[in-house]
Amino acid sequence: MALKRLLSACALGLASFALSAPVASAFCGFYVAKADTDLFNDASKVVLVRDDERTVITMASDYRGEASEFAMVVPVVDIPEREQINVANPALVDHLDEYTAPRLVEYYDENPCDRVMYERMAMTEAPQPAPMMGGAVDEAEDLGVTIEAEYEVGEYDILILSAEESDGLITWLNGNGYRIPDGAEEVVGAYLKRGMKFFVAKVNLERHDGSAMLRPIQVAYEDEDFMLPIRLGTVNAEGKQELFVFAITRKGRVETLNYQTVKLPSNMDVPIFVKDEFGEFYKAMFEHQTEKRGGKAVFMEYAWDMSWCDPCAANPLSASQLRELGVMWLDEGGAGDIQPMPRPMPGRIRPGPQPVDAFVTRLHVRYDGKTFPEDLMFQVTGDRENYQGRYVLRHPWRGDYGQCEAAGEYAEGLVERWDAEAKTLRELTGWELEEIKTKMADGGYSAAAVGVTPKKEKKKWWQRLWGN
Repeated sequence: MALKRLLSACALGLASFALSAPVASAFCGFYVAKADTDLFNDASKVVLVRDDERTVITMASDYRGEASEFAMVVPVVDIPEREQINVANPALVDHLDEYTAPRLVEYYDENPCDRVMYERMAMTEAPQPAPMMGGAVDEAEDLGVTIEAEYEVGEYDILILSAEESDGLITWLNGNGYRIPDGAEEVVGAYLKRGMKFFVAKVNLERHDGSAMLRPIQVAYEDEDFMLPIRLGTVNAEGKQELFVFAITRKGRVETLNYQTVKLPSNMDVPIFVKDEFGEFYKAMFEHQTEKRGGKAVFMEYAWDMSWCDPCAANPLSASQLRELGVMWLDEGGAGDIQPMPRPMPGRIRPGPQPVDAFVTRLHVRYDGKTFPEDLMFQVTGDRENYQGRYVLRHPWRGDYGQCEAAGEYAEGLVERWDAEAKTLRELTGWELEEIKTKMADGGYSAAAVGVTPKKEKKKWWQRLWGN
């Protein structure tokens, strides 16, 4: 039986995993840090594997309370069979998060008196600005609630519910430990009017291993619509919520149909001090860019073929890991045959044979019921252009700037570069320019630090026109 429009790690009780895996180095430069989901509080993570009308959704939770208190409620259309439901290894989602995380990289300038190196630098691109509810059936019927199916899957007891009215369903859920918040009637009623049912899950303590983390729940289903319901998750939110969607397809990147999908600014040169506060920088940048879009955009943080990365925040997922996440086409008619990778370029890590036709898109949205009144609708595109959130530190050469003519020119260029980096950081984050420049100067990144007299800013032509 097909399960249509299953959905949402924005359902109640879902949030992010903490990350602790080691970092992989790559490319000619140095990888410094990543902006993974652990930077954001109350963040939900969903992995969506999509091929034509087939979908596998993995819903991850970092619920840290008593296991008996965990409950998840997800709107669905059809009733899944037991074999369509699975529990996954949480490390898979962690790994995918690390692999796709925006990253900070750094480079070091060469001695400008070495003409070969200096000319090479000049040619580089300029900086871009509970247990099952025994005896609950009679009560459910009295409230107009029907238990359509019930399963034991790993440590979870899962019910599929239908209902005549939202009040009866909410009363039953609250009475059985699901704690649906006040104000949910309208949203639940809207899903019921569409004929949807509800997938609910609680932890069975007798089958739970006592660990702090709960394993992600997976469901495989078929549906012509590719969507994720987020409205129920806004009901109990005290503010805006963070949602990370990791979509894997064989064709190309995934975008939203009913909201604007926007690439976060990337490949920007930023001041060196950002290295010590990359988390604060990235959160400020995301907030500032969200505000500039009126809080109504879905941001793309990564889009890349799974077979390689540059630089690598983590190694690409293996074929077996992708299969565990639901990538169903790797064994079908050669569509995803495992092939040897070409010889890697110097300085890049390409860890052995990797699957082809697996393209991952990382989407990040900050939402509430006002800015995102509709569920997320997605489309799979044929666009396989690589993109990543990447921010660059360029360490200056620290030598005798009077050593040669090129060194003097280099010092003057440094001052212009630092000024551009400060303005870029202001545009990215909204931070005050003078505060940025003060931090830079404290670290030795100023005209005075290299013995250069700052040039007076040339007036614009219209400023000179009437003697201003």
